[in-house]
Amino acid sequence: MAATRDTGIRYDGAFSGTRPRVALLIETSLAPGRDMLRGIAQYVREQGVAPADRRTDDTGDGDTCGAGWSIYHEPRSLEQTVPAWLKRWDGDGIIARIQNRRIARAIANVDVPTVDVLGVVEQTGFPLVHLDDQRVGQMGVEHLIERGFGRFVFVGIESENWSMRRRDAFVEAAERAGAMGQMIDLPRRTNRSESWDRQEDRLAAWVAKLPKPVGVMLATDQLGAAFMEACRRAGAVVPDEVGVIGVDNDEPLCLVCDPPLTSIWPRYERVGYQAAKLLDGWMRGRAPSGRPQYIPPDQIKPRMSTDVVATSDRLVAEAVRFIRQHACAGITVDDVVAQLPVCRSILQRRFRAALHRTVHQQILSVRLGRARELLSATDLPLADIAERAGFRHQQYMGQMFRERLNTTPARYRRTHRGDEA
Repeated sequence: MAATRDTGIRYDGAFSGTRPRVALLIETSLAPGRDMLRGIAQYVREQGVAPADRRTDDTGDGDTCGAGWSIYHEPRSLEQTVPAWLKRWDGDGIIARIQNRRIARAIANVDVPTVDVLGVVEQTGFPLVHLDDQRVGQMGVEHLIERGFGRFVFVGIESENWSMRRRDAFVEAAERAGAMGQMIDLPRRTNRSESWDRQEDRLAAWVAKLPKPVGVMLATDQLGAAFMEACRRAGAVVPDEVGVIGVDNDEPLCLVCDPPLTSIWPRYERVGYQAAKLLDGWMRGRAPSGRPQYIPPDQIKPRMSTDVVATSDRLVAEAVRFIRQHACAGITVDDVVAQLPVCRSILQRRFRAALHRTVHQQILSVRLGRARELLSATDLPLADIAERAGFRHQQYMGQMFRERLNTTPARYRRTHRGDEA
């Protein structure tokens, strides 16, 4: 048996029973974990026997047999420790959201192929399948720009590496757009020696000092309710003065916000699917490469927290609104000018002053956004997507993807649908 080069785990691909036994140490308390479980289930059913063959294992230790794998899983929170049964478990593989070093050590002691789908603990030796946090930060800025914001703030969680990666990408994208990105990191847990109201008042005082209008990205939807309350206490109107976008599209957390929170939808089921695919190959004797797999987010679920055109220049706001509604119908700059009581040069000057970009760039941004959405969510031919997104022809759409996104439409589709490892 040859040792895998990235973990040191020795494994010969021989399953302990008629089906490989796989433990899923993934939380059910938050949307990312639940979505990953959906993705794992999809892969197992595609590769295994029919779902109707599911049964309960007769060992009495709580595992259930999915299609092709015998799955060990129980409801859990993200920060819950490893289950007691894992120490004596005779299994073949693990997919885990490894939250701390204690969990990493306990899993390493089991000595079976393991895939991490969290990435919080670095240098565990386990292969990683994770969301592309850099792309998450970039998408936040792109959405806020589309809504007309020219100032940007990132609200993160201190000491969390995924939050810092999103923050850094957000600030970099804001600076590329010609704006300065600010940031603040909040503690993961509330200060037990301080009341909730006191913490909210302190955050509200910070919000009150922000120049407005301002676009704010939250590192996770979990910060949504607290930040919205801080805006209310600061007298900052969402979304007119403060546009807010979160991450995870955790619907209950988004809807409990007032107003409901716009959120980046990472489609974590693709993370789960790729993790299952990687583990399956490993259990069959194909050692992983050791390179992390980063799955790009899919799309944005707009809600009322960014339902605004954020600029004090009403003429520019009207132009942005018209572009948002008609960019994919093939409009030109002259069509936008025709809707307004000013000449082209005045509109361009006021547009640059308010949004730091040209009218044409705004049109192109909306078209590219629509094309990306269609590429990731449909099987439409590229020519049809180009037409529906408002590009003159497929070749021009491809040119814009290469110039603006440093990729091609076909490659974008593969990577954003999980077809490319």
